[in-house]
Amino acid sequence: MAFTVCVLTAALKRDQYIASYIAGESPVTGHDVMSEMIMRHGMPQRKVIAWFVNNYTRPLDWLIDEDATVEFIMTNSPVGMRIYKRSLNFLLVCACAKVLGKKACLRHSLADGHYWEFENDSVTQSDIDKIKSEMNDMIRRDSVISREILTIDKARRVFQRQDESEIAELFVRANLDPVEVYRLGDHYGYYCGGTLAPSTGLLRTFDLVQYDQGMLLRFPTGESNSPDEIPELKIEPSMGKVFFDYANWLQILDLNYLNKLHHRVTEGKVQELVLIAEAFHSQRLGNIAEDIASRPVKVVTIAGPSGSGKTTFSERLKVQLMVCGKTPVTLPLDNYFKEREDSPRDANGEYDYERIEALDLDLLSDNLSRILNGEEVVTPVYNFITGKKEPGKKIKLKPSDVLIMEGIHGLNDKILAMIPENARYGVFVSPLTGICIDPHNRTSTGDNRLLRRIIRDYRTRGKSAQTTLEVYPKVIMGAKKYIFPYRNRADALFNSALPYELGVLKPYVEPLLHTVDENSSVFSEALRLLNILRFVPAINNDGIPNNSVIREFIGGSCLDV
Repeated sequence: MAFTVCVLTAALKRDQYIASYIAGESPVTGHDVMSEMIMRHGMPQRKVIAWFVNNYTRPLDWLIDEDATVEFIMTNSPVGMRIYKRSLNFLLVCACAKVLGKKACLRHSLADGHYWEFENDSVTQSDIDKIKSEMNDMIRRDSVISREILTIDKARRVFQRQDESEIAELFVRANLDPVEVYRLGDHYGYYCGGTLAPSTGLLRTFDLVQYDQGMLLRFPTGESNSPDEIPELKIEPSMGKVFFDYANWLQILDLNYLNKLHHRVTEGKVQELVLIAEAFHSQRLGNIAEDIASRPVKVVTIAGPSGSGKTTFSERLKVQLMVCGKTPVTLPLDNYFKEREDSPRDANGEYDYERIEALDLDLLSDNLSRILNGEEVVTPVYNFITGKKEPGKKIKLKPSDVLIMEGIHGLNDKILAMIPENARYGVFVSPLTGICIDPHNRTSTGDNRLLRRIIRDYRTRGKSAQTTLEVYPKVIMGAKKYIFPYRNRADALFNSALPYELGVLKPYVEPLLHTVDENSSVFSEALRLLNILRFVPAINNDGIPNNSVIREFIGGSCLDV
Protein backbone atom coordinates (compact mmCIF):
# COMPACT_ATOMS: atom_id res chain seq x y z
CA MET A 1 0.00 0.00 0.00
CA ALA A 2 1.39 3.39 -0.98
CA PHE A 3 1.99 5.98 1.73
CA THR A 4 3.55 9.41 2.07
CA VAL A 5 6.05 10.68 4.63
CA CYS A 6 5.90 14.43 5.22
CA VAL A 7 9.31 15.59 6.52
CA LEU A 8 9.26 18.89 8.40
CA THR A 9 12.47 20.91 8.47
CA ALA A 10 12.78 24.04 10.61
CA ALA A 11 13.10 27.18 8.51
CA LEU A 12 15.34 30.09 9.42
CA LYS A 13 12.39 31.98 10.87
CA ARG A 14 11.23 30.60 14.21
CA ASP A 15 8.04 28.45 14.24
CA GLN A 16 8.07 28.00 10.46
CA TYR A 17 8.78 24.73 8.69
CA ILE A 18 9.58 23.59 5.17
CA ALA A 19 7.82 20.36 4.19
CA SER A 20 9.31 17.68 1.92
CA TYR A 21 7.36 14.63 0.80
CA ILE A 22 8.62 11.10 0.25
CA ALA A 23 6.36 8.45 -1.30
CA GLY A 24 6.85 4.76 -0.59
CA GLU A 25 5.27 1.33 -0.76
CA SER A 26 7.54 -0.62 1.60
CA PRO A 27 8.27 0.27 5.25
CA VAL A 28 11.00 2.88 5.86
CA THR A 29 13.08 3.74 8.92
CA GLY A 30 14.47 7.04 10.04
CA HIS A 31 17.79 6.04 8.50
CA ASP A 32 16.09 5.54 5.12
CA VAL A 33 14.29 8.88 5.24
CA MET A 34 17.45 10.62 6.43
CA SER A 35 19.45 9.20 3.52
CA GLU A 36 16.84 10.61 1.15
CA MET A 37 17.00 14.01 2.84
CA ILE A 38 20.80 14.05 2.69
CA MET A 39 20.63 13.43 -1.04
CA ARG A 40 18.09 16.22 -1.49
CA HIS A 41 19.20 18.87 1.00
CA GLY A 42 22.60 17.85 2.39
CA MET A 43 21.25 17.50 5.94
CA PRO A 44 24.08 17.10 8.55
CA GLN A 45 23.66 13.40 9.37
CA ARG A 46 25.97 13.30 12.39
CA LYS A 47 23.74 15.81 14.20
CA VAL A 48 20.56 13.68 13.96
CA ILE A 49 19.96 11.56 17.06
CA ALA A 50 16.27 10.58 16.79
CA TRP A 51 13.03 11.74 15.15
CA PHE A 52 9.44 12.72 15.85
CA VAL A 53 6.92 10.45 14.14
CA ASN A 54 3.43 11.96 14.30
CA ASN A 55 4.70 13.97 17.31
CA TYR A 56 5.96 10.89 19.19
CA THR A 57 9.69 10.69 19.94
CA ARG A 58 11.04 7.60 18.19
CA PRO A 59 14.46 5.98 17.63
CA LEU A 60 15.81 6.14 14.10
CA ASP A 61 15.13 2.43 13.51
CA TRP A 62 11.39 3.01 13.91
CA LEU A 63 9.45 1.64 10.91
CA ILE A 64 6.83 3.67 9.05
CA ASP A 65 4.39 1.85 6.77
CA GLU A 66 1.56 4.40 6.50
CA ASP A 67 1.12 8.15 6.08
CA ALA A 68 3.14 10.04 8.68
CA THR A 69 4.54 13.46 9.51
CA VAL A 70 8.09 13.38 10.81
CA GLU A 71 10.75 15.79 12.04
CA PHE A 72 14.36 14.92 12.79
CA ILE A 73 15.73 15.67 16.27
CA MET A 74 19.17 17.30 16.32
CA THR A 75 21.65 16.75 19.15
CA ASN A 76 21.78 20.44 20.06
CA SER A 77 18.00 20.78 20.54
CA PRO A 78 16.51 20.45 24.07
CA VAL A 79 14.98 17.04 23.29
CA GLY A 80 18.10 15.95 21.41
CA MET A 81 20.37 16.96 24.28
CA ARG A 82 18.26 14.94 26.71
CA ILE A 83 18.63 11.89 24.44
CA TYR A 84 22.38 12.57 24.15
CA LYS A 85 22.83 12.63 27.93
CA ARG A 86 20.69 9.53 28.41
CA SER A 87 22.74 7.65 25.79
CA LEU A 88 26.04 8.72 27.35
CA ASN A 89 24.78 7.47 30.72
CA PHE A 90 24.13 4.07 29.15
CA LEU A 91 27.59 4.10 27.59
CA LEU A 92 29.15 4.79 30.99
CA VAL A 93 27.18 1.97 32.65
CA CYS A 94 28.26 -0.48 29.95
CA ALA A 95 31.92 0.58 30.18
CA CYS A 96 31.95 0.21 33.99
CA ALA A 97 30.47 -3.27 33.77
CA LYS A 98 32.83 -4.36 30.99
CA VAL A 99 36.23 -3.12 32.18
CA LEU A 100 35.70 -3.11 35.96
CA GLY A 101 32.80 -5.48 36.55
CA LYS A 102 31.26 -2.80 38.78
CA LYS A 103 27.76 -1.37 39.06
CA ALA A 104 27.64 2.38 38.47
CA CYS A 105 24.88 4.29 40.29
CA LEU A 106 23.61 7.72 39.22
CA ARG A 107 23.12 9.94 42.27
CA HIS A 108 22.23 13.44 41.05
CA SER A 109 23.07 16.23 38.60
CA LEU A 110 25.96 18.55 39.37
CA ALA A 111 27.63 21.34 37.38
CA ASP A 112 26.11 20.51 33.96
CA GLY A 113 26.88 16.83 34.50
CA HIS A 114 25.79 13.70 36.32
CA TYR A 115 27.49 12.50 39.47
CA TRP A 116 28.04 8.70 39.60
CA GLU A 117 29.34 6.36 42.27
CA PHE A 118 30.08 2.66 42.46
CA GLU A 119 27.61 0.74 44.56
CA ASN A 120 30.11 -0.53 47.13
CA ASP A 121 33.42 1.18 46.38
CA SER A 122 35.11 4.53 45.79
CA VAL A 123 36.14 5.62 42.32
CA THR A 124 39.89 5.98 41.70
CA GLN A 125 41.71 7.87 38.97
CA SER A 126 42.78 4.51 37.56
CA ASP A 127 39.10 3.55 37.29
CA ILE A 128 38.36 6.83 35.49
CA ASP A 129 41.14 6.22 32.97
CA LYS A 130 39.89 2.70 32.18
CA ILE A 131 36.25 3.72 31.87
CA LYS A 132 37.03 6.73 29.71
CA SER A 133 39.28 4.66 27.43
CA GLU A 134 36.57 2.03 26.96
CA MET A 135 33.93 4.68 26.25
CA ASN A 136 36.13 6.28 23.61
CA ASP A 137 36.82 2.86 22.06
CA MET A 138 33.09 2.14 21.79
CA ILE A 139 32.54 5.57 20.24
CA ARG A 140 35.29 4.97 17.68
CA ARG A 141 33.75 1.57 16.80
CA ASP A 142 30.37 3.30 16.37
CA SER A 143 28.68 0.35 18.08
CA VAL A 144 24.97 -0.08 17.44
CA ILE A 145 22.58 0.70 20.31
CA SER A 146 19.66 -1.54 19.42
CA ARG A 147 16.08 -1.36 20.66
CA GLU A 148 14.41 -4.59 21.79
CA ILE A 149 10.94 -5.44 23.06
CA LEU A 150 10.92 -8.00 25.89
CA THR A 151 8.09 -9.60 27.81
CA ILE A 152 7.97 -8.48 31.44
CA ASP A 153 9.14 -11.86 32.77
CA LYS A 154 12.13 -11.93 30.42
CA ALA A 155 12.99 -8.30 31.16
CA ARG A 156 12.95 -9.07 34.90
CA ARG A 157 15.35 -11.99 34.44
CA VAL A 158 17.68 -9.94 32.23
CA PHE A 159 18.01 -7.08 34.70
CA GLN A 160 18.23 -9.34 37.73
CA ARG A 161 21.18 -11.11 36.05
CA GLN A 162 22.78 -7.68 35.59
CA ASP A 163 22.37 -7.03 39.35
CA GLU A 164 19.76 -4.36 38.66
CA SER A 165 16.87 -5.72 40.71
CA GLU A 166 15.61 -2.20 41.45
CA ILE A 167 14.68 -1.75 37.79
CA ALA A 168 13.22 -5.26 37.55
CA GLU A 169 10.97 -4.60 40.55
CA LEU A 170 9.64 -1.38 39.03
CA PHE A 171 8.54 -3.27 35.89
CA VAL A 172 6.19 -5.24 38.12
CA ARG A 173 5.09 -2.22 40.15
CA ALA A 174 4.13 -0.38 36.95
CA ASN A 175 2.70 -3.52 35.30
CA LEU A 176 4.90 -2.73 32.32
CA ASP A 177 4.42 -5.48 29.72
CA PRO A 178 6.04 -5.61 27.24
CA VAL A 179 9.17 -3.62 28.11
CA GLU A 180 11.12 -1.49 25.62
CA VAL A 181 14.83 -1.84 26.39
CA TYR A 182 18.10 -0.93 24.68
CA ARG A 183 21.12 -3.13 24.16
CA LEU A 184 24.79 -2.31 23.64
CA GLY A 185 26.89 -5.42 23.21
CA ASP A 186 25.79 -7.82 25.94
CA HIS A 187 24.44 -5.15 28.27
CA TYR A 188 20.81 -4.03 28.52
CA GLY A 189 19.47 -0.69 29.70
CA TYR A 190 16.06 0.71 30.51
CA TYR A 191 15.34 4.45 30.40
CA CYS A 192 11.67 5.01 31.29
CA GLY A 193 10.45 4.79 27.73
CA GLY A 194 13.03 7.35 26.60
CA THR A 195 14.71 7.07 23.21
CA LEU A 196 18.47 6.51 22.88
CA ALA A 197 20.94 7.36 20.12
CA PRO A 198 21.14 4.81 17.27
CA SER A 199 24.86 4.21 17.79
CA THR A 200 27.78 5.26 19.96
CA GLY A 201 29.49 7.24 17.19
CA LEU A 202 27.17 10.18 17.86
CA LEU A 203 28.41 10.54 21.45
CA ARG A 204 31.85 11.99 20.81
CA THR A 205 31.71 14.97 23.15
CA PHE A 206 31.95 14.19 26.87
CA ASP A 207 34.33 14.25 29.79
CA LEU A 208 34.75 12.10 32.86
CA VAL A 209 36.46 13.47 35.96
CA GLN A 210 36.97 12.22 39.49
CA TYR A 211 34.95 14.06 42.12
CA ASP A 212 34.61 13.30 45.82
CA GLN A 213 34.03 9.51 46.16
CA GLY A 214 32.69 9.17 42.63
CA MET A 215 32.94 10.58 39.12
CA LEU A 216 31.31 13.37 37.18
CA LEU A 217 30.12 12.61 33.64
CA ARG A 218 30.08 15.94 31.83
CA PHE A 219 28.09 16.86 28.72
CA PRO A 220 28.00 19.65 26.17
CA THR A 221 25.21 22.07 27.01
CA GLY A 222 24.01 22.64 23.44
CA GLU A 223 23.29 26.25 24.38
CA SER A 224 26.47 28.23 23.70
CA ASN A 225 27.84 29.54 20.46
CA SER A 226 29.82 26.28 20.34
CA PRO A 227 27.16 23.69 21.34
CA ASP A 228 29.61 20.79 21.00
CA GLU A 229 31.95 22.20 23.65
CA ILE A 230 31.88 21.29 27.33
CA PRO A 231 31.81 24.36 29.59
CA GLU A 232 34.45 25.03 32.21
CA LEU A 233 33.86 22.99 35.36
CA LYS A 234 32.53 25.19 38.16
CA ILE A 235 31.15 23.59 41.31
CA GLU A 236 29.83 25.74 44.13
CA PRO A 237 31.00 24.12 47.42
CA SER A 238 27.67 24.96 49.08
CA MET A 239 25.73 23.19 46.33
CA GLY A 240 27.92 20.12 46.56
CA LYS A 241 27.33 19.99 50.32
CA VAL A 242 23.54 20.15 49.85
CA PHE A 243 23.62 17.25 47.40
CA PHE A 244 25.82 15.02 49.52
CA ASP A 245 24.01 15.81 52.78
CA TYR A 246 20.67 14.96 51.20
CA ALA A 247 22.06 11.80 49.60
CA ASN A 248 23.40 10.66 52.97
CA TRP A 249 20.02 11.39 54.53
CA LEU A 250 18.22 9.28 51.92
CA GLN A 251 20.79 6.53 52.48
CA ILE A 252 20.01 6.54 56.19
CA LEU A 253 16.28 6.39 55.42
CA ASP A 254 16.93 3.55 52.93
CA LEU A 255 15.13 5.58 50.30
CA ASN A 256 17.54 5.89 47.39
CA TYR A 257 15.20 4.55 44.70
CA LEU A 258 11.49 4.54 43.91
CA ASN A 259 11.09 0.83 44.70
CA LYS A 260 11.85 1.74 48.32
CA LEU A 261 9.06 4.33 48.25
CA HIS A 262 6.73 1.59 47.01
CA HIS A 263 7.79 -0.48 50.02
CA ARG A 264 6.84 2.38 52.38
CA VAL A 265 3.40 2.55 50.78
CA THR A 266 2.71 -1.20 50.92
CA GLU A 267 4.02 -1.44 54.51
CA GLY A 268 1.84 1.48 55.65
CA LYS A 269 4.84 3.63 56.62
CA VAL A 270 4.18 6.69 54.46
CA GLN A 271 2.97 8.85 57.36
CA GLU A 272 6.20 8.20 59.24
CA LEU A 273 8.18 9.27 56.16
CA VAL A 274 6.07 12.42 55.79
CA LEU A 275 6.66 13.40 59.41
CA ILE A 276 10.41 12.79 59.13
CA ALA A 277 10.69 14.80 55.90
CA GLU A 278 8.67 17.70 57.29
CA ALA A 279 10.73 17.66 60.50
CA PHE A 280 13.86 17.87 58.34
CA HIS A 281 12.46 21.00 56.67
CA SER A 282 11.50 22.51 60.03
CA GLN A 283 14.96 21.84 61.44
CA ARG A 284 16.63 23.51 58.48
CA LEU A 285 14.26 26.47 58.67
CA GLY A 286 15.03 26.82 62.36
CA ASN A 287 18.76 26.81 61.71
CA ILE A 288 18.43 29.55 59.08
CA ALA A 289 16.23 31.67 61.36
CA GLU A 290 18.71 31.35 64.23
CA ASP A 291 21.56 32.37 61.93
CA ILE A 292 19.60 35.45 60.81
CA ALA A 293 18.70 36.37 64.39
CA SER A 294 22.36 36.17 65.42
CA ARG A 295 23.32 38.90 62.94
CA PRO A 296 22.39 42.59 62.57
CA VAL A 297 20.09 41.70 59.67
CA LYS A 298 17.30 44.09 58.63
CA VAL A 299 16.43 42.58 55.23
CA VAL A 300 16.17 38.92 54.19
CA THR A 301 16.05 38.41 50.42
CA ILE A 302 14.67 35.10 49.16
CA ALA A 303 15.18 33.93 45.58
CA GLY A 304 14.60 30.79 43.59
CA PRO A 305 13.13 29.56 40.30
CA SER A 306 9.43 29.07 39.59
CA GLY A 307 7.92 26.15 41.49
CA SER A 308 10.45 26.28 44.33
CA GLY A 309 8.05 27.00 47.18
CA LYS A 310 9.48 30.45 47.94
CA THR A 311 6.18 31.78 49.27
CA THR A 312 5.70 28.94 51.74
CA PHE A 313 9.34 29.23 52.79
CA SER A 314 9.00 32.96 53.49
CA GLU A 315 5.80 32.44 55.52
CA ARG A 316 7.36 29.65 57.59
CA LEU A 317 10.52 31.71 58.06
CA LYS A 318 8.35 34.47 59.51
CA VAL A 319 7.14 32.07 62.19
CA GLN A 320 10.66 30.83 62.97
CA LEU A 321 11.96 34.40 63.24
CA MET A 322 9.18 35.22 65.68
CA VAL A 323 10.33 32.24 67.78
CA CYS A 324 13.78 33.88 67.76
CA GLY A 325 12.35 37.15 69.09
CA LYS A 326 12.15 39.01 65.78
CA THR A 327 9.12 40.68 64.19
CA PRO A 328 9.13 39.91 60.45
CA VAL A 329 7.39 41.98 57.78
CA THR A 330 6.98 40.67 54.22
CA LEU A 331 7.44 42.60 50.98
CA PRO A 332 6.86 40.48 47.82
CA LEU A 333 8.98 41.67 44.92
CA ASP A 334 6.20 40.72 42.48
CA ASN A 335 4.31 43.77 43.74
CA TYR A 336 6.94 45.94 42.07
CA PHE A 337 6.22 44.84 38.51
CA LYS A 338 6.09 47.74 36.08
CA GLU A 339 2.76 48.72 34.57
CA ARG A 340 2.03 46.11 31.93
CA GLU A 341 2.38 48.53 29.00
CA ASP A 342 5.86 49.47 30.25
CA SER A 343 7.06 45.87 30.69
CA PRO A 344 9.97 44.61 28.55
CA ARG A 345 9.22 42.27 25.68
CA ASP A 346 11.07 39.25 24.32
CA ALA A 347 12.17 38.56 20.74
CA ASN A 348 8.60 37.49 19.84
CA GLY A 349 7.11 40.72 21.15
CA GLU A 350 5.57 39.03 24.20
CA TYR A 351 5.86 40.42 27.73
CA ASP A 352 8.97 39.08 29.45
CA TYR A 353 8.37 38.91 33.20
CA GLU A 354 11.52 36.83 33.79
CA ARG A 355 13.90 39.78 33.36
CA ILE A 356 14.75 42.01 36.30
CA GLU A 357 13.88 44.99 34.07
CA ALA A 358 10.25 43.91 34.49
CA LEU A 359 10.47 45.33 38.02
CA ASP A 360 10.12 49.02 38.81
CA LEU A 361 13.60 49.21 40.31
CA ASP A 362 13.48 52.98 40.88
CA LEU A 363 10.35 52.67 43.03
CA LEU A 364 11.76 49.66 44.88
CA SER A 365 15.01 51.49 45.61
CA ASP A 366 13.12 54.53 46.88
CA ASN A 367 10.83 52.43 49.11
CA LEU A 368 13.69 50.37 50.54
CA SER A 369 15.80 53.42 51.31
CA ARG A 370 12.95 55.09 53.18
CA ILE A 371 11.95 51.89 55.03
CA LEU A 372 15.53 51.33 56.21
CA ASN A 373 15.64 54.96 57.37
CA GLY A 374 12.69 54.26 59.65
CA GLU A 375 10.02 56.01 57.59
CA GLU A 376 6.49 54.71 57.11
CA VAL A 377 6.01 53.72 53.46
CA VAL A 378 2.86 52.76 51.55
CA THR A 379 4.09 49.86 49.43
CA PRO A 380 2.35 48.82 46.19
CA VAL A 381 0.39 45.69 45.40
CA TYR A 382 0.38 44.51 41.78
CA ASN A 383 -2.97 43.68 40.20
CA PHE A 384 -2.23 40.85 37.77
CA ILE A 385 -5.64 41.26 36.13
CA THR A 386 -5.34 44.96 35.28
CA GLY A 387 -1.55 44.95 35.01
CA LYS A 388 -1.24 47.97 37.28
CA LYS A 389 0.11 48.73 40.75
CA GLU A 390 -2.33 49.78 43.46
CA PRO A 391 -1.73 51.12 47.00
CA GLY A 392 -0.86 48.28 49.36
CA LYS A 393 0.10 47.88 53.00
CA LYS A 394 2.04 50.39 55.09
CA ILE A 395 5.47 49.33 56.35
CA LYS A 396 7.49 50.90 59.13
CA LEU A 397 10.31 48.87 60.63
CA LYS A 398 10.81 48.84 64.39
CA PRO A 399 14.22 47.97 65.93
CA SER A 400 13.38 44.24 66.18
CA ASP A 401 11.63 44.06 62.79
CA VAL A 402 13.09 42.15 59.82
CA LEU A 403 11.93 42.81 56.27
CA ILE A 404 11.47 39.64 54.19
CA MET A 405 11.60 40.21 50.41
CA GLU A 406 10.69 37.21 48.26
CA GLY A 407 10.89 36.96 44.47
CA ILE A 408 12.83 35.30 41.67
CA HIS A 409 15.31 38.20 41.59
CA GLY A 410 15.89 38.37 45.34
CA LEU A 411 19.62 37.71 44.98
CA ASN A 412 20.24 39.84 41.90
CA ASP A 413 23.10 42.32 42.33
CA LYS A 414 20.79 45.22 41.44
CA ILE A 415 18.53 44.31 44.36
CA LEU A 416 21.34 43.61 46.82
CA ALA A 417 22.99 46.95 46.00
CA MET A 418 19.96 48.68 47.51
CA ILE A 419 20.69 47.17 50.96
CA PRO A 420 23.76 47.74 53.17
CA GLU A 421 25.87 44.58 53.05
CA ASN A 422 25.92 43.97 56.81
CA ALA A 423 22.14 44.43 57.02
CA ARG A 424 21.11 41.80 54.48
CA TYR A 425 20.84 38.02 54.40
CA GLY A 426 20.15 36.00 51.26
CA VAL A 427 18.45 32.61 50.91
CA PHE A 428 18.20 30.54 47.74
CA VAL A 429 15.18 28.19 47.71
CA SER A 430 14.71 25.33 45.24
CA PRO A 431 14.06 21.58 45.16
CA LEU A 432 17.73 20.73 44.65
CA THR A 433 17.57 16.95 44.88
CA GLY A 434 15.16 14.06 44.58
CA ILE A 435 14.80 10.30 44.73
CA CYS A 436 16.30 8.46 41.79
CA ILE A 437 13.94 6.17 39.89
CA ASP A 438 16.55 3.42 39.88
CA PRO A 439 20.39 3.28 39.75
CA HIS A 440 20.46 4.62 36.17
CA ASN A 441 17.43 6.95 35.97
CA ARG A 442 17.09 10.11 38.02
CA THR A 443 14.18 12.41 38.69
CA SER A 444 15.12 15.89 37.53
CA THR A 445 14.66 18.82 39.90
CA GLY A 446 13.45 20.77 36.87
CA ASP A 447 10.74 18.15 36.41
CA ASN A 448 9.80 18.48 40.09
CA ARG A 449 9.29 22.21 39.69
CA LEU A 450 7.40 21.72 36.44
CA LEU A 451 4.96 19.21 37.95
CA ARG A 452 4.36 21.53 40.89
CA ARG A 453 3.69 24.43 38.54
CA ILE A 454 1.32 22.48 36.28
CA ILE A 455 -0.87 21.68 39.29
CA ARG A 456 -0.75 25.20 40.74
CA ASP A 457 -1.39 26.90 37.39
CA TYR A 458 -4.46 24.75 36.83
CA ARG A 459 -5.75 25.09 40.40
CA THR A 460 -5.21 28.81 40.95
CA ARG A 461 -5.00 30.35 37.48
CA GLY A 462 -7.19 28.09 35.34
CA LYS A 463 -4.33 27.28 32.96
CA SER A 464 -4.16 23.94 31.18
CA ALA A 465 -1.17 21.63 31.43
CA GLN A 466 -0.54 22.27 27.75
CA THR A 467 -0.32 26.04 28.30
CA THR A 468 2.11 25.59 31.21
CA LEU A 469 4.27 23.21 29.17
CA GLU A 470 4.34 25.64 26.27
CA VAL A 471 5.62 28.57 28.34
CA TYR A 472 7.95 26.56 30.57
CA PRO A 473 10.99 26.62 28.21
CA LYS A 474 10.93 30.41 28.49
CA VAL A 475 10.77 30.10 32.29
CA ILE A 476 13.75 27.74 32.27
CA MET A 477 15.79 30.06 30.05
CA GLY A 478 14.90 32.97 32.32
CA ALA A 479 16.05 31.04 35.37
CA LYS A 480 19.36 30.18 33.72
CA LYS A 481 19.97 33.80 32.76
CA TYR A 482 18.55 35.73 35.68
CA ILE A 483 18.29 33.46 38.75
CA PHE A 484 20.87 30.68 38.93
CA PRO A 485 23.88 32.93 38.17
CA TYR A 486 23.18 34.76 41.46
CA ARG A 487 22.76 31.65 43.60
CA ASN A 488 26.24 32.05 45.08
CA ARG A 489 25.15 35.37 46.62
CA ALA A 490 23.06 33.42 49.14
CA ASP A 491 24.06 33.04 52.78
CA ALA A 492 21.96 29.87 52.99
CA LEU A 493 20.46 27.29 50.63
CA PHE A 494 17.12 25.67 51.37
CA ASN A 495 16.35 22.40 49.61
CA SER A 496 12.56 22.41 49.27
CA ALA A 497 12.41 18.87 47.84
CA LEU A 498 10.44 16.26 49.75
CA PRO A 499 11.22 12.56 49.21
CA TYR A 500 7.53 11.65 49.11
CA GLU A 501 6.27 14.53 46.95
CA LEU A 502 6.12 12.78 43.55
CA GLY A 503 3.66 10.31 45.04
CA VAL A 504 1.45 13.17 46.26
CA LEU A 505 1.70 15.12 42.99
CA LYS A 506 0.93 12.08 40.82
CA PRO A 507 -2.88 11.88 41.31
CA TYR A 508 -3.18 15.61 40.60
CA VAL A 509 -0.93 15.94 37.59
CA GLU A 510 -1.49 12.70 35.64
CA PRO A 511 -5.05 13.61 34.54
CA LEU A 512 -3.84 17.07 33.51
CA LEU A 513 -1.00 15.68 31.39
CA HIS A 514 -3.43 13.35 29.63
CA THR A 515 -5.32 16.42 28.32
CA VAL A 516 -2.36 17.64 26.21
CA ASP A 517 -3.34 17.56 22.54
CA GLU A 518 -1.57 14.94 20.43
CA ASN A 519 -0.84 17.58 17.79
CA SER A 520 0.71 19.99 20.28
CA SER A 521 4.41 20.80 20.16
CA VAL A 522 4.64 19.78 23.84
CA PHE A 523 2.89 16.42 23.46
CA SER A 524 6.16 14.48 23.61
CA GLU A 525 7.10 16.34 26.81
CA ALA A 526 3.78 15.34 28.40
CA LEU A 527 4.43 11.71 27.44
CA ARG A 528 7.93 11.85 28.93
CA LEU A 529 6.55 13.03 32.26
CA LEU A 530 3.80 10.39 32.20
CA ASN A 531 6.41 7.68 31.56
CA ILE A 532 8.24 8.75 34.72
CA LEU A 533 5.08 8.97 36.82
CA ARG A 534 4.00 5.43 35.95
CA PHE A 535 6.74 4.17 38.30
CA VAL A 536 5.70 6.43 41.19
CA PRO A 537 3.32 5.10 43.86
CA ALA A 538 0.29 7.32 44.45
CA ILE A 539 0.22 8.80 47.96
CA ASN A 540 -2.89 10.23 49.62
CA ASN A 541 -2.57 13.83 50.77
CA ASP A 542 -4.54 13.38 54.02
CA GLY A 543 -1.42 13.15 56.17
CA ILE A 544 0.39 16.14 54.64
CA PRO A 545 0.71 19.00 57.19
CA ASN A 546 -1.11 22.18 56.22
CA ASN A 547 2.11 24.20 56.40
CA SER A 548 4.04 21.87 54.08
CA VAL A 549 5.67 23.39 51.02
CA ILE A 550 3.75 20.91 48.86
CA ARG A 551 0.47 22.50 50.05
CA GLU A 552 1.45 25.64 48.11
CA PHE A 553 0.78 23.64 44.96
CA ILE A 554 -1.93 21.08 45.74
CA GLY A 555 -3.93 23.38 48.05
CA GLY A 556 -4.97 23.19 51.68
CA SER A 557 -2.23 25.42 53.09
CA CYS A 558 -2.82 27.29 56.34
CA LEU A 559 -0.31 29.92 55.18
CA ASP A 560 -0.91 32.96 53.00
CA VAL A 561 0.24 31.31 49.75
